[in-house]
Amino acid sequence: MSEIIENAIHELNDGVGKKEQKAKKKAKKQKKKPKDDIYEPSQQLDNLNNSNDEGQTSKLNNKFYEKELMRLQVELVKMQYWIKHVGLRVVLIFEGRDAAGKGGTIKRITEPLNPRGCRVVALGTPSDLQKTQWYFQRYVEHLPSAGEIVLFDRSWYNRAGVEHVMGFCTEEQYKEFLFSCPEFERMLVRSGIVLLKYWFSVSDHEQETRFQSRLLDPARRWKLSPMDLESRERWVEYSQAKDKMFAHTNIPEAPWFTVEADDKKRARLNCIKHILSKIPYEDLTPDPLILPPRKPAADYIRPPRNEQFFVPHFY
Repeated sequence: MSEIIENAIHELNDGVGKKEQKAKKKAKKQKKKPKDDIYEPSQQLDNLNNSNDEGQTSKLNNKFYEKELMRLQVELVKMQYWIKHVGLRVVLIFEGRDAAGKGGTIKRITEPLNPRGCRVVALGTPSDLQKTQWYFQRYVEHLPSAGEIVLFDRSWYNRAGVEHVMGFCTEEQYKEFLFSCPEFERMLVRSGIVLLKYWFSVSDHEQETRFQSRLLDPARRWKLSPMDLESRERWVEYSQAKDKMFAHTNIPEAPWFTVEADDKKRARLNCIKHILSKIPYEDLTPDPLILPPRKPAADYIRPPRNEQFFVPHFY
């Protein structure tokens, strides 16, 4: 009798154990979250502004970012066709603190465009001759002709930023710039130039993180100059200079647009989409060309390959 009772207890315990194992497996499955890359773009859009437990906006999903960037770049190509067709002149100014993401955004804008109608201007230190010229003179020669887009990776606003903070210009030159710049930009707009000015804003913590990553990457170390390190020590002075610059140059004809750039991917997409929204282009993409069949070589005989020099197959 005791053996029967003991067997029944063992069977009962085994049954309970199996049920517990099934329950644990089911709970683990429910805890598993779907991977980001299985989200559809519409689902990802709904979650773009979701915040985590610390109140910070979640990072963009890579798959969504690449897909949306490709879509926006196609629109940029359409916009360039339209700009060339109507003969529009477009100037895009990119300013902001060091490591704010200006260069990466410029690369994504110019990547799909025809370089014959799109130029990037990134001027260095002015020469001794240029220092004797009217301040805006060396920038004027880079302004676009009809059908062109010019992107200034830093611009005449150097005088209100680095030159003023680092003492590379006199106080009189600085005050003259704040007075003349709005008039200069009004002249550009009146002449028919579309002028869009973007300020890339980055937090102190994020800038420090990007500086550290550049130090560790030999391929990007050139982006960190002694001037960048000096600006790192003058965060407050640069903030004051930026605020004063905005107060004088944020004019209705050419307002400043601030791009929040702690998230580089979001900053790129937001900036490109804003540019597209400010230029009322139409889709003038030409029809694809039809490639005719190649003509035969007739009696022409190519020279022997051993008479040519070839790059060795290193890979």
